[in-house]
Amino acid sequence: MSTPTGFGRIRSLFWPIYAREHRKFVPMFLIFFLICFNYSILRATKDSLIITAPGSGAEAIPFLKVWAILPAALLFTFLFTRLSNWLKREKVYYILMSIFLGFFIIFTLFLFPHREALHPHEFSDKLQTMLPQGFGGLIAIFRNWTFTAFYIMSEMWSTMIMTILFWGFANEVTSVRDAKRYYAILGLGANLATILSGRLSNIISNHEFNPNLPFGSDGWEQALFMLNGIIILAGVLSMGLFRWLHYRGLGYGSIEHSKAEGQQKIKMGIRRNFKYLAKSKYLICIAVVVIMFNIALTLIEVVWKDQVKQLYPNPNHFNAYMSNVMTWIGIVATVGAFISGSIMRRFSWTTSALIPPIVFLITGVGFFSFFLFKDTALASLTLLIGSTPLVVGVFFGSLQNVLTRASKYTLFDATKELSFIPLNRESRMKGKAAIDGLGSRLGKSGASVIHQGLIMVFGTISLSAPFVGGFLVVVIGGWIAATRLLGKEFHKLTLAHETLEVTEEEEPAPKPEPALASSESTQ
Repeated sequence: MSTPTGFGRIRSLFWPIYAREHRKFVPMFLIFFLICFNYSILRATKDSLIITAPGSGAEAIPFLKVWAILPAALLFTFLFTRLSNWLKREKVYYILMSIFLGFFIIFTLFLFPHREALHPHEFSDKLQTMLPQGFGGLIAIFRNWTFTAFYIMSEMWSTMIMTILFWGFANEVTSVRDAKRYYAILGLGANLATILSGRLSNIISNHEFNPNLPFGSDGWEQALFMLNGIIILAGVLSMGLFRWLHYRGLGYGSIEHSKAEGQQKIKMGIRRNFKYLAKSKYLICIAVVVIMFNIALTLIEVVWKDQVKQLYPNPNHFNAYMSNVMTWIGIVATVGAFISGSIMRRFSWTTSALIPPIVFLITGVGFFSFFLFKDTALASLTLLIGSTPLVVGVFFGSLQNVLTRASKYTLFDATKELSFIPLNRESRMKGKAAIDGLGSRLGKSGASVIHQGLIMVFGTISLSAPFVGGFLVVVIGGWIAATRLLGKEFHKLTLAHETLEVTEEEEPAPKPEPALASSESTQ
């Protein structure tokens, strides 16, 4: 029995791609797989470096988000907009990818092996005695500045390479109707990449020092060398596949892309992009959803990672545990991808987009409830099952992270990217650059400002956790409200967009720029 798309039920669930689309979709799938593979390795590695570094801990993360990641996001967004104005989008991809891979090569061969000579431990110790305890995180990111640089580039990988470059490319060469089939499968590829990278990273992190290897002075340094080598190789392969797509005429500048969008040059600039965003209620709604999501994610993760550090202070063990969590995220997200694909095809955009904040709310309340009451009767309960409150607390935090991250990869990312497609090219490019370039960082920085203030007042993450839980509930409420409003606007734009596509198929004519998708129409 076939579905309305012409596929059988099984193929509609697992691979709703027509044979004629394989030349274009398979390379896109592999590129996204490799980018997400690197992202997953970097997520665990950057936390292991910073949180287990000398004089550091999870309290360094809020300071990193504000004083390091946000300025870096501004810098990279500025660089992207300037390169986009000067060069073709294909060349922008190669330049930015080369910058990232070049840094990881320098870090692996020079910065990490010479970290003790490069890190100002003596001066940092003096600062520690002069400043209050709450400034420990700020001192830590200065003390371990090479690790801070690695953390920055790892965070920027998700923003610049995965979100802006890849999804920007995918949105420009994919229609709304195709995206409903494509994006769920791309999400499946991301989940498979997470599983593979998590298992590989876990195996390498458990590596014991081998004096016969020609690199590394201890087990962690050798593991880091191997992980970064894999990242560099995967990045080079993704560049090769991206070049193949354009060589075959299936990327930017392809006939499909030219017919859909035209070849006019759109001038980009940070101020220009944000002014454009401010004029559109539709783009503002997307920005609020992205900001609220990132605030919620950061609020929870800092508390959870502080618990993981207490349980696994060794960098190899910490990285191995985080890699296991990544594997489970991939497994749950892979199972969820089949369900989410059906949800996106059968239900409205609003219904699909509301599932992630609801998952966040339920799991977040569960984690903070245990965290706050673990020193009461629950402590006795953990002893009865042969465990400790810390171990059980880390487990609940890990479960929360697995479920929320899986909902992000399956539904949040797909519905967010889908919301950009009905817009015209100018709205899409400028809005996406502003929202994905800085919107996500503003959300993480906002959560970090909350954490910083609470840490300075209470001294530790654990003591400030009850107030973090209160902020979380408020933020998720704002996320749900923005999602519902965006859903109404998306429904209006999509109906008109699809009507326009059908009309053009029946009467071939030059495609006008749909006024309904302009910033003025979304007021």
